[in-house]
Amino acid sequence: MKKSRFTEAQIVSILKEYEAGKKTTDICREHGISVPTFYQWKRKYGGMDNQQLKELKALQEENARLKRMFADLSLDHRILKEIIEKKL
Repeated sequence: MKKSRFTEAQIVSILKEYEAGKKTTDICREHGISVPTFYQWKRKYGGMDNQQLKELKALQEENARLKRMFADLSLDHRILKEIIEKKL
């Protein structure tokens, strides 16, 4: 997936301009983005402020960490199960 030129904080600030009453086409022209990109950002980050964005990032990182832990434990469980089956 291509990395965005904009950070999430910048995206939120661009969306704040829209909420302040600026036209979508003007915002897109000013920041050099397409209209579909703007609406994708609006769907993903609409209504968020910086604090909520930080919380979302923290939850995503924790979720990824927990998924890695589960994968490791699942692998360990499978290995131990195979060892037990061989002994019987």
